[in-house]
Amino acid sequence: MKSSRSTYLRKPEWLRTQLTRAQDYSRVKDTLSNGSLHTICESGACPNKGECWREGTATFMILGEICTRSCRFCNVKTGKPLPPDPLEAEKVAAAVKEMGVKHCVITSVDRDDIPDGGASVWAETINAIRQTAPGTTIEALIPDFKGNAINIQKVVDVGPEVISHNLETVKRLTKEVRVYANYATSLDVLKYIAQNSSIRTKSGIMLGLGETEEEIRETMDDLRKVDCQVITLGQYLQPSVRHLPVQKYVHPDDFDRYGAIAREKGFRFVESAPLVRSSYHAINHVQ
Repeated sequence: MKSSRSTYLRKPEWLRTQLTRAQDYSRVKDTLSNGSLHTICESGACPNKGECWREGTATFMILGEICTRSCRFCNVKTGKPLPPDPLEAEKVAAAVKEMGVKHCVITSVDRDDIPDGGASVWAETINAIRQTAPGTTIEALIPDFKGNAINIQKVVDVGPEVISHNLETVKRLTKEVRVYANYATSLDVLKYIAQNSSIRTKSGIMLGLGETEEEIRETMDDLRKVDCQVITLGQYLQPSVRHLPVQKYVHPDDFDRYGAIAREKGFRFVESAPLVRSSYHAINHVQ
């Protein structure tokens, strides 16, 4: 995969998106700022945050905003994180209630500096939301916890409606794109959840990093083999010149075709379009 700035590709017309209305953005921003909270919507520079916030879906990022890993696609800060906030669970739950969130997606940075990878904080946060906003459904978009079943089980035990873990890319590109993550470990995480609970599992991959159609199909097959029921496919967008360059902008017609292939392979829910991200239309995936 090339990494020179000369490989920069101009964004095509179909990738344009509208910003949310100013008043909606300000209300959400104020709520997050008052609780010193983070969302992957902002930290990950998601193009759909306006649409999701208007529809009552928000993705909170717990365990701080600094990740212990440095994946080459990701816009989240990397470095030495601060200790977890002992009041974070209550703050997130309060924000979910105040914002009237119908469906809450929880994600986190990787916390390889914590013995359980932050799994206990995950459980506390989900439990707090259940108590404070019992009508809100929850998706847990978890890290790999280094494949540790005990830590994965801590999230399973609190029973979110959906547990997702993203492969992000095809097997061949995993080491370059995700750096510290392992393709097989990620599949094992999803397999463990499917075999040890009735919770719906979900994963996503980015296109445009140099993968082939055959590799996309193989990735879908690998996910179905571990009974993953929901898949998201979206266009990789380079956050900055320091990140991996886009190798190709995949046309919307091709995303439609890949979506049809995924449905033929047996995925229950499929989101496939250039601006799709992990949490896009996430509220639909609990039905």
